[in-house]
Amino acid sequence: MDNRLNLKILIVLNPVSGGKKRINWEPEIRKYFLSRNDTVEFFMLTGKDDTDSLQYWFSKFKPDRVIAVGGDGTISMVAKQIMGTNIILGILPAGSANGMAKELQIPDDPLEAIRLITDGEVKCCDIIKVNDENICFHLSDLGLNARLIKYFDDSSFRGMWGYARMVFKVLWRKKLMDAHILADGLDIQTKAYMVVIANASKYGTGAVINPDGKVDDAKFEIIVLRKISIIQFVKMFWSYKTFNPQNVEIFHTTQATITTRHDTHFQIDGEFKGKINKVTAK
Repeated sequence: MDNRLNLKILIVLNPVSGGKKRINWEPEIRKYFLSRNDTVEFFMLTGKDDTDSLQYWFSKFKPDRVIAVGGDGTISMVAKQIMGTNIILGILPAGSANGMAKELQIPDDPLEAIRLITDGEVKCCDIIKVNDENICFHLSDLGLNARLIKYFDDSSFRGMWGYARMVFKVLWRKKLMDAHILADGLDIQTKAYMVVIANASKYGTGAVINPDGKVDDAKFEIIVLRKISIIQFVKMFWSYKTFNPQNVEIFHTTQATITTRHDTHFQIDGEFKGKINKVTAK
């Protein structure tokens, strides 16, 4: 906890986070800081030259803390820019699913979330470097879920029923992929519907994919989903049940290389990254 009365805080807002449910967070944030002596600046992400602009603000403003206002993709983007510095990252959950915020038990109420950022205890969190150029805070995967994200991004359907429609579309077209996994003491050739690189325990929907996952244990997990049915998938995503352990294998590791025979859908922290046939993680 930083006991100084005047923190320098840079607030990075993603104005499109949350989809149709997006909220104008700036007035709420300004309202909170009216009663404090902190120095606050706002930065709006535009999708153009955000990295260079953020680096400029970091060097000019020299913040003690930066608040990422958005979903998992926004959090990862901001985190990547402050790695190797003493800047502390705070999260205001403003995305559609907010998986990492749920994992860290950050309140949904914006004022409570901001209060945690200014007055709470600072903790460390693991980061997974993916393919040497991306970072993963939460969950990355190849296969079913990444394809679901791709379909959902391309679709005009939104909300629970829109998501359900995409789930059925993905499961109807599901195909096993041939995967080769090299990790700490592990060398396996397997068929799977999905291979997950997990820093966290559950998706933003509440679905538990990695029951023993911890974000600060200096390890991550590789989850291999070998079997899946429509009923099981629906139960997992709507009643927050874990996968049947007979259909899943979980491996603890500090590094891994995953290759697939054919190009496969891939996502990092909820952002679709295209179709690839090799992923490295450490």
